[in-house]
Amino acid sequence: MSFPSDLDIARAAVPQPIPKVAGKMGIGEHLLRPYGTELAKISLDAIDELADRPKAKYVVVTAITPTPLGEGKTTTSVGLGQAMSHVGKNAVLSLRQPSMGPTFGIKGGAAGGGYSQVIPMELLNLHLTGDFHAVTAAHNLLSAMVDNHLHHGNELGIDLNNITWRRVLDVNDRSLRNIVIGLGGRMDGVTRQTGFDITAASEVMAILALATSAEDLRARLGRIVVGYTNDNRPVTAEDLNGAGSMSVIMRDALAPNLLQTIENTPVIVHAGPFGNIAHGNSSVVGDLIGIRGGDYLITEAGFGADMGAERFFNIKCRASGLTPDAAVLVATVRALKAHSGKYRIVAGKALPEDLLAENPDDVMAGAENLRKQVENVKAHGVTPVIAINSFPTDHPSEHEAIRRFGESLGARVAVCTHFADGGAGAVELAEAVIEACEEQSDFGFLYEDSDPLKTKIEKVATTIYGAARVDYTAAASRQLQNYEDNGFGRLPVCIAKTHLSISGDPSLKGAPTGHTLTVREARASVGAGFVYPICGDMSTMPGLASSPAAARIDIDDDGQIVGLS
Repeated sequence: MSFPSDLDIARAAVPQPIPKVAGKMGIGEHLLRPYGTELAKISLDAIDELADRPKAKYVVVTAITPTPLGEGKTTTSVGLGQAMSHVGKNAVLSLRQPSMGPTFGIKGGAAGGGYSQVIPMELLNLHLTGDFHAVTAAHNLLSAMVDNHLHHGNELGIDLNNITWRRVLDVNDRSLRNIVIGLGGRMDGVTRQTGFDITAASEVMAILALATSAEDLRARLGRIVVGYTNDNRPVTAEDLNGAGSMSVIMRDALAPNLLQTIENTPVIVHAGPFGNIAHGNSSVVGDLIGIRGGDYLITEAGFGADMGAERFFNIKCRASGLTPDAAVLVATVRALKAHSGKYRIVAGKALPEDLLAENPDDVMAGAENLRKQVENVKAHGVTPVIAINSFPTDHPSEHEAIRRFGESLGARVAVCTHFADGGAGAVELAEAVIEACEEQSDFGFLYEDSDPLKTKIEKVATTIYGAARVDYTAAASRQLQNYEDNGFGRLPVCIAKTHLSISGDPSLKGAPTGHTLTVREARASVGAGFVYPICGDMSTMPGLASSPAAARIDIDDDGQIVGLS
């Protein structure tokens, strides 16, 4: 018998009324704003109302360097959250909202998978409560105000060649990466070159994820730098009188969304910054609510531990003031075999037949990536737990090889079958996480606020990426110096690079050392509160593949969505 689709499993689930789900967290109905019967927004008043409740243990789920298919962090997060109830504990999940770019692109949705999913799956992957649209609208309002200011005389003296604020859209569209606007007559605006990023890469999205209150959101929006004058003075959204209107658009979006898993575990879904071109973590306000809502708060950070987890530790935890108690590191047989360098995995194509054959030696040939990612977690003083996300094509000998290797690194290891078995398939993982959380945390940041920007970049590159050195283009060096001169030097760094390698080169598998990280440009997200150097060929607007998911998603004769995964 074939395994049911994610969509079929999600539709067969029996959800509990949202007020009952909220009640598990100690949240009363007066703090909920229902969106239909299946989800609700949570008032930020919950942060203060829950302040006297015990603080949960704080767990971040990360991974080894993934293949283009992803290794199941969200599914593992959901499975772990569900498993906690199987061992007598209450868990709350705090997850990002999926971007519709990947949903209609090559990766598909991000609701988890199998019997470890967030429901309602369709709503989660498609619009939800409209937060992404609010981000898009607020961002593009500021874009319009920049160009309107130029059209009406440019009183602030903005340098047309140094405007850093672009436009955004929650669609993968490579043709919009670089565009010319203002074509036509004099009344059609100032002609200049600009472009689009995807909404998940918007600074407004990062602000939504990092703001701690409505007041903080408003202040951060005001600090957005849209460009510079001819004498290199930053021009902000506040200077353009745009931050107030942006705050109005974002007011409702700041409230986190409450959903549930198939097994009715509470899930806070909020914000969706990309993990390779932004900081890749769900919202601070979601975590500030969830940390008082159960015994364990489980959150997920984008891509490998060198990416989302590093930003979780050094950016999100700086903003929230919360301290993690443990980190789950998701590993798969297929990814470790890929890191051997013997196999190439391509999204949308079947796995190589040889990769599916029993071969613990090939698994161990790629194990240095696991070793390095364990080291990256420990570099922040956090206890790692390795979760082997099991696939039907795996072999017990391969799992055993990973277990022995992981234990040799001083980490707890659990084999998980949560995709097929739901929470029951992650009980071993839950027990390991509980044990890890009882150990004394020695959490610390990788760098100091006072470190120069280049020092921060180099500490991440050498400690986390295994690089020997960092090279900067002339443009990147000028930009970083300009940020230092304008008082942005105390901000943390969010290095945008490939997620397919610990290095900046996607072709380098395993745990490469001695390589050079090249920073081609640097952008300042002053409102969000970080500087992001861009490395290699990273694009802030993805394109569609030759066979995107959008070509298979449809509505059937009964009005039901089909093809969504």
